[in-house]
Amino acid sequence: MKIDFKTIPLKEFLNYKTMYYDKIDFSIVRNSFEILKQKIKLPYIIHIVGTNGKGSTGRFLAKYLSAMNKNVLHYSSPHIKDFNERIWINNFDVNDNDLNTAHKFLQEILDIALLEKLTYFEYTTLLAFYLSSNRDYLILEAGLGGEFDATNVAINDLSLITTIDLDHQSFLGHSIKEIALTKMRSCDKVMILGSQVHDEVYLCAKTIEDEKNIKLFTLDDFKIDISTLDKFFPKYLLKNISLVIATLKYLNIEVDIKKFETMKLNGRCEKYKKNITLDVGHNPLAARGILEEFKGKKINLIYNSFEDKDYKEVLKILKPIIKKLYILPLEDKRVVKEATLINVCENLNIISGLFKNEILKNEEYLVFGSFLVVENFLKIENRVDEDIK
Repeated sequence: MKIDFKTIPLKEFLNYKTMYYDKIDFSIVRNSFEILKQKIKLPYIIHIVGTNGKGSTGRFLAKYLSAMNKNVLHYSSPHIKDFNERIWINNFDVNDNDLNTAHKFLQEILDIALLEKLTYFEYTTLLAFYLSSNRDYLILEAGLGGEFDATNVAINDLSLITTIDLDHQSFLGHSIKEIALTKMRSCDKVMILGSQVHDEVYLCAKTIEDEKNIKLFTLDDFKIDISTLDKFFPKYLLKNISLVIATLKYLNIEVDIKKFETMKLNGRCEKYKKNITLDVGHNPLAARGILEEFKGKKINLIYNSFEDKDYKEVLKILKPIIKKLYILPLEDKRVVKEATLINVCENLNIISGLFKNEILKNEEYLVFGSFLVVENFLKIENRVDEDIK
């Protein structure tokens, strides 16, 4: 049956869209954006690229700017519960009416060939661009990469570089240098380099500064003191807040550290219940941050991983704090085989088993291993809570 992409509603439209690239064709989203940008007025664009910390850096920044009465849209991905989470406008997830308005607008201005070929992420990025029109700031979180990411179709006014490490090697490169250069070539005017674990990233940033004739700043260029926030956030989030503060200083916006104290982020070392912590980290870099946060403790790890992630290294890093690993069943062809994960645990002498929806009140749990893991855990928890009621 032929799908009429010019008329179907947004939810159905997205159901037909591919979520993952086999091969990147940047021309489709670029050509679509060239049409859209003639119809809207883009705000000041802050583009965030890196391996870890993009979402939390963007949300901290968006929350602060909104608290300073700025009109802000923060675009991030993926989502935990609802699609609307991807587009955050002034402290609220976008509502369905505004999403549908944006969708209908795109259906009207884009020809059928573009509507058919745009991927899920590319189309939602265009929705965010439309909804950002006439605002003060648009904060864009890159998806897979930087240079050929859908979020990079617009010229960005400021680029923020969070921590860079090995990830998505099949698309970005097989070395820190290759990945860093791919990500940072998305920068257009000014770049602020956040905290890094590889010295090579700093060298790459200098290369990009010369190659593209842009202005490079590091955290050392700004006077930053966040010591009063130590008791409110884990260390890895404090690094992201430092990048946010550097950004605010660059933008000449007054910094009030106390405003950060009450900011809470979903899925980032989030205390979901007294004995359950949620974290959407999914790679070795994130695992090292979690290890530091739970140092000296033993926790039950509720976990699963995509096959293309370095789950062996993740578990090797987390082993000192794991009491038992519970594999959360996931229905997704990209997920590592259950038997493979059990075998890895056996080789690391980690006790493992399947998660059977049982949470003991006197045990501590960490749900870790991507948005999909946290999303599915919460669905199970919600069903259990409903059954109790």
